Amino acid sequence: MTRIRRGYIARRRRTKIRLFASSFRGARSRLTRTIIQQKIRALVSSHRDRDRQKRDFRRLWITRINAVIRESGVSYSYCLFINNLYKKELLLNRKILAQIAILNRNCLYMISNEIIK
Repeated sequence: MTRIRRGYIARRRRTKIRLFASSFRGARSRLTRTIIQQKIRALVSSHRDRDRQKRDFRRLWITRINAVIRESGVSYSYCLFINNLYKKELLLNRKILAQIAILNRNCLYMISNEIIK
């Protein structure tokens, strides 16, 4: 009976999985079962951390805006500032406000003074 060569489909699938895990260390980049487990874990972590990153940046922006607003000397807080922004219908998101707070504090003071009036 002659020898039958196996197909290339399974080998191609494993090669594709190995390319994903080529930067992992040890058995996590060499053994197929371990690679599959590690790939699932890596994708779950990346999905979770994308959501967490959005939360962390929002917290950072709020902290920066609040610090600059309170530094101005007026007894004025972040929540009052944002509330007045919405009342005046100024469409500035927290990311832009945080950049203004860091790069040009006087501009943020001018915005807050205009809102108060």
